[in-house]
Formats: sequence, structure tokens, C-alpha cells
Amino acid sequence: QQLAARPAGRPRLVTAFLRPPLCTAMRRVLLLVLLADAAAFKFLTDFGPAKLIPRPSAMLKRRRATKKFGDKKLAVITGASSGAGLEAAANLLRTGEYHVFGAVRDLDKMRDAALDRDFPADDFTPLQVELGSFASVRAFCKDLERSKLNRPIDRLICNAAVYQPGEAPAWSADGHEMTLQVNYLSHFLMASLLLPGMAKSADPRVILAGGASAEESVEVYPRADLGALQGLKLGAKNPISMFDGYNFDGAKAYKDSKLCLMMTSNLLHDKYAKQTGIAFSSIYPGCIAESPLFREKRAWFRKYFPIFMKYITGGFVGEEEAGMRLFQVAHDPRCSKSGVYWSWNGGPREGRGEGALERDGQILGGGGAGGGWDSIYENDQSDKVLNKETAADLWKFSSLVTGAEWPAANQPKSPCPTLKVVGAVAKAMNAQEEARRKAAGHAGSMPGQGLAGMAEADETVGGGTAGAAGQAASGGAEAALGTNAAVSQPASTPARTRRGFRFWRRTGAPAEAEEAEEAPLAAPRPEGTAAAAVEARLKQALAGDGLPLEAPAASRGTPAN
Repeated sequence: QQLAARPAGRPRLVTAFLRPPLCTAMRRVLLLVLLADAAAFKFLTDFGPAKLIPRPSAMLKRRRATKKFGDKKLAVITGASSGAGLEAAANLLRTGEYHVFGAVRDLDKMRDAALDRDFPADDFTPLQVELGSFASVRAFCKDLERSKLNRPIDRLICNAAVYQPGEAPAWSADGHEMTLQVNYLSHFLMASLLLPGMAKSADPRVILAGGASAEESVEVYPRADLGALQGLKLGAKNPISMFDGYNFDGAKAYKDSKLCLMMTSNLLHDKYAKQTGIAFSSIYPGCIAESPLFREKRAWFRKYFPIFMKYITGGFVGEEEAGMRLFQVAHDPRCSKSGVYWSWNGGPREGRGEGALERDGQILGGGGAGGGWDSIYENDQSDKVLNKETAADLWKFSSLVTGAEWPAANQPKSPCPTLKVVGAVAKAMNAQEEARRKAAGHAGSMPGQGLAGMAEADETVGGGTAGAAGQAASGGAEAALGTNAAVSQPASTPARTRRGFRFWRRTGAPAEAEEAEEAPLAAPRPEGTAAAAVEARLKQALAGDGLPLEAPAASRGTPAN
């Protein structure tokens, strides 16, 4: 308003713009535009002093990141040196919209593949990671943090996998069965380390490569089945090779790892999709029968398995097509939806026999080759994948085994600074009120009474056997805690008040009842009595071991009606 009032030396257009009515209207329009944009929500969420006055080091990194990456998205692909991962990386780079980090075990192999495919050196960065080692996964994430220069990762594609068909398990550096660690556990740890940074991206996606072998409809033995996760609960370390705790089977370990990835994708969606804005999904690109995944199989299997998948089952998919499907979920705007299991070529399988020979195995159907870009669809998931009880155990014990630490799963909250201030003040006031309430002891008791006061109430109200149990509980509590039941008594105790509790005697009550109320609550208890047994159990509970599940010997016998 002051600027508008002093128009000397300023063009009329600027003066008109700064007049209060127009200036206020423009501010309102800008505010509506900001609030309508999802990016504004993220901006306000991260808003703070660093946004207003950025540190010089942050400014330098931002300038270097802009010079290195421009406006490209950052994508991480594990297993990018061969197979579908290599094809997906090539497709991402072909768009010119991504800088790809290839997370691979063999850097020399990755560099050779990048040269063969003419990857642009400015848009591709190979980084070493050994998925058979949790320490290597952590080191990779630190290298990635340095390489990305404070820019958030926009795509995490967990594609790498191994298949160990031998009769004896191979063990990782951490002592876990190699298939389960490389395919699942290390990706689980990697996702936990990268998730907080990815939440800062405008359009982040995490893609986990599942498989039809994890579905209940696949009847080929062995079937994916985690059982009660007894092996994982015991640490899944040598000599425990399988998550279900039973004997090793290489094919089953591979299928179990894919089942774990699909269940984890659903859990990540449930916990963090709304909170972080990350789209979590799993995919089945089809059976890549000619993939290096089967390099450990016998020669006859590698020769005839692709033929069988092409012309008999119709599940065959080439590496190039599988890579295109992996790329599609990372790039297609339709795939920004979270909590989806993506598949291709929906509908019944058709074209077997002579028709398949004419089309070189291009059989229509879920998971089969062909169909193109628009054949993608949201596939249904099996009851095994959707089992929330098993998934919760899988999450819990996978976190313990890998040492993964996840952020608290909360509902998204408004980033408005005013609401944050009001919320902080209300939180402080609520804490004061809660502390004042808890200072009064247990619910319904007077200050300072605690367990003793509760026991007295039980004795007075219940009488008889209940009163004896209350006395035993009170005595045990006093002995264990070293408290005095008479603490915090009022200075002047009325005639009908005992130990802070006021009990009103009916008119005409005998004097003996009033004298009985004044009897000591925690008299010595002879050993072997029921009261002594209750007191012993309460002491055991207070010692931290909890109450035993079995009833005392004196109470066991004929079952209750």
C-alpha cells in the first residue's frame, strides 16, 4: 500500500498492479494455484528455514545437480547388466527423460553392456552392489546419495534375481540362503534406506518384480508357500535355508522370494502410499525363458525350456519385450497408480498349435508374449499374496533379519504452517493435562493410592473370597514396590473414611462392621493358603516375567460348567 501511494518515478502499470484491490486478488489467485497443485503440498511439507535461507553447501549441490542431471528424473535399476534390466535401462535412456543408475554386481560387465548398447555416458552411472551382502547394500545407498547430489530418486526398480537349482543351498555373506537374500531380503533393505529420500520426488515409483509362480493358480510343483514363517522367525540363517523352516528346494526358494516381493509391495502401499506419495507396484512381465536367470540349469533344460514355454504353455516372453514391460510400469502415466499388480495380455490363452508355430510362439493370454503397450491391465492377486497376517509377520521378521528401519506409518497431515503452530501448542497443553490426570494414579482411585487403593476397593465391594484376593494383591504390591498404603492420607480423616476412600454406612449398620473396616489390609498370610499363592503370582508379575498362563495347582481340577 505504501508503494502504491508513492508512484513517483514508476510506470503507471506497476502502480496499478500494486494497488491494494488488485494486489490482494493476485495473491488469492496465486494461493489457489499453489493449493491446487500436489507439488505445493510437498513444498509446504518440507518448508522450513532451509527453504528460506539455504546453506551454501546445499546451493552448491543444487547447482552441480542441475548441471549434471538437468531436469531429468533419476532411476535406479538393480540387475541392469543383462536381461530385462538391461532392456529397461535402454528404454528409459532412449526417452531422454531419465538419468539411470545401474546397480550391478559386476561393473566391468555393466560397462561392456553399456558400450554395446551405446548408452549416453552423461545419462548413465553404474554403481556396484553385491545383493548377497547387507553391508554392500548399505554402502551402495551411501554411494548413490553422493552421486545424486541431493536430488531425490524418482524410480526404484527392484529387478535383480538369482535362481539356485542345486540340491544344496548356497549361503550369502550374511549366512542366508542366496536366492532369498538376493531376490528379496536385500531389496527389502534397499527400499527402507531409499524410501525417505524418494518421498521428496514429485512422481516417485517403486516397482518390485514379482511373478506368476507366486500365484495359487500355478500348479507346477513346488508351489510358493511361506507356511508360518518358522524359518524366518528363527533368523533364516545357516543351516535354516527356507522361510517355512523345512528342507531346501531351489525352485521353491525362487518362487517364495517372488511371493515375498508381492506381499511387500502391498504392505508398502498400505503403509506409505498416502503418506509419501510413492506409487508401489509389483509386476509379472512373463516367463523370460532365455534369460541368464537359468544359467545354473543343465544344458538340455536351457535348450528345451524356451520351446516348451513358447509353443505349449504360451508363457514365453523375450528379454526385449520383458524389458519394455518393466519400462512401461516405470514410465507410463497410467502406471502411477499405487497398490497394483501389473500384467499383460489379459483374457484366455489362444493360438496354440499350428497358429503358434506360424506366429513363432506369439500366444495371447495373461503373461504371454505379444499384445503391445495397451495390453497392460491390473491383475488380481491370490489369497496368499493378500494374506495380511502372514504379510505382517513377514514385514516384522524381515526387518529384524536385515536391520531395516522404516519411518513411522502415519496418515498425511496438512502442511499449513499456521496449523502446525496451533497443533504444537495444543499438543503441549494436552501433555500437561494428561500428566495431571495420570498423577492421580489408576482410574477411579485417589492420589497416591495405586494398587493398594484398588485392592481396598475390591475388598470392600467384593467381600468374602474377592476381598481375600484383593488383600493378597495389595500385600504383594506393597511388598514389591515398597510402598505404604497409608501414604497421602488426608490430614483429618472422617469417621467413615479409610485410607483415602470414603465409604458411607447405611443407617443402623452394626458397629462391628465399622470396626472391621479399620482392620489392617495386608496382614501376614500363612504359607500354602490361596491368598499366599495369589500374592506370589503378583510378585512374579511385578518382577517383569508376567503372570503364568496356567492356573495355580489349587484351582486346577474339574473344569467349570
